Amino acid sequence: MRGWSRRGRVAAGLAGVGLVVGGGLVAGELDSPVFGLAQGPFAPDPACARLADRYPGRLGGSTRDRVTFEGLAVWGHGAVELRCGVNPPAPTTQACVSVDGVDWVWRETATGGRKKLVTYGRSPAVEVSIAGSVSSPDAVLVDLSRLVAPIREGDKCLAGGAR
Repeated sequence: MRGWSRRGRVAAGLAGVGLVVGGGLVAGELDSPVFGLAQGPFAPDPACARLADRYPGRLGGSTRDRVTFEGLAVWGHGAVELRCGVNPPAPTTQACVSVDGVDWVWRETATGGRKKLVTYGRSPAVEVSIAGSVSSPDAVLVDLSRLVAPIREGDKCLAGGAR
């Protein structure tokens, strides 16, 4: 750096630090277990931010993974995935279950034996995907129902469908 001014040396040093930090951040995102999992269209909703403040550190015997995307939470390297801010389901005849006062609509089973459910009558809606390898999906759903219960409920499911 002989012949460079002091300002030039400082600028070059800061640029180098910026490249290292930026590269680390990008590598961290690419290493994230949710790479490819899309955020819901209403993820910026304040109710999702309040929900994120209460994500449990453990769920279904698995620890929560580091996720930096708004409205997303993952436990057990993708065994349980939560998306807050998805479109609420319209009235449906799909199976519906009430767990501790929170109504969930079963979505068609995803590939790999995953079970997908979405809250009914709450806005923003919360979608959860549970891998078939999770040993106690019912316990996971109970914990998640407690988590999403504070989101205002506007409607309930009916037996054999929803209204």
